[in-house]
Formats: sequence, structure tokens, C-alpha cells
Amino acid sequence: MKLQVHRTYNFNAGPSALPCSVLEKAQAELIDFRGTGMSVMELSHRSHTYEEVHNQAISSLKELLSIPDSYEILFLQGGASLQFSMIPMNFLTQGKKASYIMTGSWSEKAFSEAKLFGDVYHAASTKEGNYRSIPKVEQLQYHPEDSYLHLTSNNTIYGTQWKNFPDSGNVPLIADMSSDILSKPIDVNKFALIYAGAQKNLGPSGVTVVIIRKDLLEQANTSIPTMLKYSTHAKNNSLYNTPPTFGIYMLGEVLNWVSELGGLTAISEQNEQKAKLIYDAIDSSNDFYFGHADQDSRSLMNLTFNLKTEELEKKFLKQAKEEGFVGVNGHRSIGGCRVSAYNAVPIEACKAFSEFMIDFQTKNN
Repeated sequence: MKLQVHRTYNFNAGPSALPCSVLEKAQAELIDFRGTGMSVMELSHRSHTYEEVHNQAISSLKELLSIPDSYEILFLQGGASLQFSMIPMNFLTQGKKASYIMTGSWSEKAFSEAKLFGDVYHAASTKEGNYRSIPKVEQLQYHPEDSYLHLTSNNTIYGTQWKNFPDSGNVPLIADMSSDILSKPIDVNKFALIYAGAQKNLGPSGVTVVIIRKDLLEQANTSIPTMLKYSTHAKNNSLYNTPPTFGIYMLGEVLNWVSELGGLTAISEQNEQKAKLIYDAIDSSNDFYFGHADQDSRSLMNLTFNLKTEELEKKFLKQAKEEGFVGVNGHRSIGGCRVSAYNAVPIEACKAFSEFMIDFQTKNN
């Protein structure tokens, strides 16, 4: 008999919700994986059984994102934060500059790390407006000889998201997609490098996915430590050292789940429906709730808002927690409220939260 398991409304910003069916499959396979008599966590990363898991995850990601053969897919460690350093170490050429588009805390961190390795500058910034918007593509100011142009596709803290990406021409476009990769179809060909921590839409924490164009790899700096070279991992199929094998297994199962749902078009439609439930509750509240992000920059992944008084906000967050909604507090740096509705958050959770918002307003207006 199947045990009844309590599942909460998980709106955590990361690590975040995973598909229940994936967790159940992992549970069923945890002790004896594919008849090996071992957990997938116990398999040698050099074994044929693990190699199948590893390569299938790469294949699934290629298929879902329509990644051309001109790109390498890498599974790394260190989170997106290590990429903040690896990118300039590998690609910020001496005597050249790199440009960064500033849209929030994570682009600030990426910029700060890059300054340690060379000459970097802002191609655009919305900091003056407290990061309520994404810059217009025509506002970007960068140079055609730059080593690269860097952006953060979705901003978890401020709740903003790029709707259209710039065509950077001969300047390699690099994107941190940690919080919205796999949430909608994208044209990978626009980018020279995409990186993403797995713990939002791809799987559990501990895996970082890098999608890198092969011609960019050929331009990388070779005078850096072995483990910090993208080429090291590309030449060894991300098996130069022991990778986070369980995390990659889970990532592969999440990719299978997305495929079974209908791929990125289906997941995108679902994400739009979920976000609409929350944004409709905000927009119809007559400023009882008000969103942080400008409407044309609103994120489908992280929906940020405030209430009309601080006292009401505290009461709202307290009652939300009591009702079983987890992770609704805004980031400690800006406060307020935040609903992180990543891929694995079911539409029922967003519907329940929307109803809670409407009921709370009715009782406290």
C-alpha cells in the first residue's frame, strides 16, 4: 500500500520544488539502481551504468533546448557563483574589455568577480530604479571588440526577466540562466555560453550546467588552473574528476519529466498560467498589493510584491506560513513577498496562493 505523504506548497527560491513523480522514482531506485545492487550514489563514475545516466542527461538537454552540435554541454560544480570567476579567467582577454548588463544582485556579483581579472564596464544598468526593469535592447552600450557581453536572464530577488535577448553580433553573448533555464523555449544560437545552477528548474543543488560554443572554447586562456579550464571538462565529457553523480541522475529525470509534459512549449504555457494567477490577484487589488517589477519586465519565475503597509505585510507572511505556504518571504536584501513558481511548482499551488491573497485582502481591507 502506498503511503500518504504530506507535500507542502513550496515557493522557495532555491533549492526549490522538484517534481513529485521524479522524487518517487528516485526513492524507488535509491537502494538498487537498475539491478546493480547499489544506489546510483554508490556507482563508480567510470562504470558503464553511470555513463549511460550521464550521457542520457546530456542528450535530453540537447533535445529539449535544441542545442546544435557546435556546442558542448558540461556538468560542473561550484554553482553559478564559480562561473562568475571562471568566465573572465577563461575569456577576458588581456588588453580587451568585457561588458556587463546590470539588472540585480547576481549581475553585481558577476561584475565584482570579473573586476578581479581585467577591465569590465556596465553596458547598461537599472540600479537607479531599484532594479524594477530590464534595459531596452536599444539602450545597451557595448563595444564590438569586447571579449564578451554578460547578462542575467532572470533576477530572483527583484522579480524581473528578459523577454527578448540582444543580438550581440560578433561579441560573444554570455548568460546566467540559473533561475529560468528550461522554463520556456530559447534560441541557444544567440549565445556563446549559457550557465545555470541546477537548483531552480533543472534538479537538486550541486550541479551547474554550462552550454558553451566550441569556437569560444578554442579562444580560452590556457594559463589557468586545470580544473578552472572549460576545455578540461569538455575534453573529458565532464568526467575529469568525480562529478556530482546523484545530482546529474536527478537532472536527467527532471528532463524526462519535462519531455513527458510536452517539452518547453507546454512548460512555458503552464508557467504563464501560474504567474497570471498571482499577478491577477495583485493587479485587481486596488494597490492593496503592488508589484516590485515594472509590468513589461515581470518574471514568470519569481513574482515579487509588497502590501500597502509594513504591518499588513508581516501579518500576511505570518498567515501564509500558517496556511502551509513555504518560502514566501522576500529576499532579505529588499524584504516584501516573493512567490517562486518554478517549473515543478504545480498550478494548484499557485491557485491556492492566489485564493489566499484574495481572501486576505477581503478580511483586511
